[in-house]
Amino acid sequence: MDKHLEQLKEGYLEIPIPPEYDAMVERTLKRKNKRLHFQQWAIGLAAAAALFVTTVNVSPQAARAISEVPVIGELVKVVTFTEFKKSNQGTNIDLKTPHVSGLGDGTLQDSLNQKYLAENKKLYQDFEKETKGYQNGHLSVESGYEVKTNNDQILSIGRYKVTTEASAAEEMTYDTVDKKNHVLLTLPSLFKDERYIDVISENIKEQMKKQMKEDSNKIYWIGKEDMDPFKKIQPEQSFYINSKGKLVISFNEYDVAPGYMGVVEFTIPTSALKDILVSDVYIH
Repeated sequence: MDKHLEQLKEGYLEIPIPPEYDAMVERTLKRKNKRLHFQQWAIGLAAAAALFVTTVNVSPQAARAISEVPVIGELVKVVTFTEFKKSNQGTNIDLKTPHVSGLGDGTLQDSLNQKYLAENKKLYQDFEKETKGYQNGHLSVESGYEVKTNNDQILSIGRYKVTTEASAAEEMTYDTVDKKNHVLLTLPSLFKDERYIDVISENIKEQMKKQMKEDSNKIYWIGKEDMDPFKKIQPEQSFYINSKGKLVISFNEYDVAPGYMGVVEFTIPTSALKDILVSDVYIH
C-alpha cells in the first residue's frame, strides 16, 4: 500500500495544475475555515476530501493509482467527471469531462480519460482564442456526456458539444468498449467486409422516408432536389450499441437534416445486418 501511495504522490506532483483549479481549491478551503462551529477534525477532513476529488478529477493517472489502493478504490468509481464553467461579457463555457474508472484495463482506461481531457482542453483553448478581446458578442460552448449503455458486455459513452453563436450546432461522438475483452470497438470491426456501408445506408434511407411520410414536421435531405442529399454513411460513422444489443447510427446536427431536427439517430434492425456481422456477441 505504501508503494501505491508513493506512486500516487509522484504522479500528482508531475501534473501541471491550471490556475483555475488552484483558485477552486483555495476558495473551498476558505469556505471550510469560515465554519467556526465545526470541529477541527471535520474541517481537515473536508479539505482533504476536496483535495482528493480535485486530484482524481485532474489526473487519470492519479485515479488509476488510487484505484489500486485497498478501500480507496471503491471511492474512485464515484468520481466520474470534472466540470469547468466560465462566463464573461456575453460569453459562456461549461465543460463536463467524463472519467472512466473500474474498467479493468489500465491502459485502455487511461487512453480514454486522456482523450476526454484533451478534447475539452482543446475546446477551452479554442474558446479563449475566439473570445479574446470580445466586446458585446455572444458565444456559448457546452460539452458533456451521456452513458448510453453500461451492462456486463458493453460500455457506450456519448460526448456532446453544443456551440451557440448566431445559432446552435450540436455534435455527438461515441466510444463503445467491450468490457470483457477490453477492446475499443469500431464500426468496421463489427462486420465481415465493407458491405455494411451500403446495407446500413439503404436501411437509414428507408427509415427517413417512413418518418417523413408519417410526420410532416420531419425533414431529411435525401431527395434529388436537395443541394447535398444523404447518399451513404462514412466508413467510421458515429455509432453506439444500445442496452438491447442494437446498432444505433448517429448524425450530427445539419449532417442529414435541418438544424431544428438536432442530432438524429437511427436504430438498425439486426435482421438487416445478420448476414454481414462478424458475430452476434455485440449486436443481436
